[in-house]
Amino acid sequence: MFSLQNKKAVITGGGSGIGRAIATLFAKHGAEVHIVDLSVESAQDAVSEIESAGGKVFSYACNVASQKEVMQTFEKIGNINILVNNAGIAHVGKVDTTSETDFDLVMDVNVKGVYNCLFAAIPKLRLSNGGVILNMASIAAWVGIEDRFSYSTAKGAVIAMTLSVAKDYIKENIRCNSISPARVHTPFVDGFISKNFAGKEEEMFEKLSHSQPIGRMGKPIEIATLALYLCSEEAGFITGSDYPIDGGFIKLNN
Repeated sequence: MFSLQNKKAVITGGGSGIGRAIATLFAKHGAEVHIVDLSVESAQDAVSEIESAGGKVFSYACNVASQKEVMQTFEKIGNINILVNNAGIAHVGKVDTTSETDFDLVMDVNVKGVYNCLFAAIPKLRLSNGGVILNMASIAAWVGIEDRFSYSTAKGAVIAMTLSVAKDYIKENIRCNSISPARVHTPFVDGFISKNFAGKEEEMFEKLSHSQPIGRMGKPIEIATLALYLCSEEAGFITGSDYPIDGGFIKLNN
């Protein structure tokens, strides 16, 4: 089950964290993996891990906020079967503490970056007579999270884009879904905590861990496993859906 043999998968932000877990798991299940990250160097550890396990992998330096770079990258890749829109950035701030510059940066990466990859990928999916798109959203699109105005706004847009694409391309055999994780323990999270809560890293890690009713953060492999299912033929009846994977955060935080 869940074979991705003879499938070509593009994973943005595939060099670390959730993206790396998705890339390595997809490769283990037979996919030819194409990692799109800010630099080839940032993807090197993921590439080495996949190659050492006998997988087939390629990497590309690309800023997803630039449509020109995205189009050039997808031209190099050619026809594809799977797109995972995973690249994204975070920001701390309420609406009145979020500068225009910071707001624009989050929108450029987390919204325009997804749009750019969708724009480039649809013609490539058509060359394969259809395929699957999976967008990385967040529980921040579902519930109010303190000091996450721009991030929540962007992830809400991701879910809206997911529904729109699923509707528009269903008759072209293109499925589109999204995943909404709660907090997942990645190097991204560690860097975020050290940057924004210097001197209180351990305290904040515990606080963020226990904000999930299950009592811990998620693991990247747990998100990757859901991604594998949604991008496999076993999920062929699923499109236009968002899947929270959140340790009970949305429903059980009363």
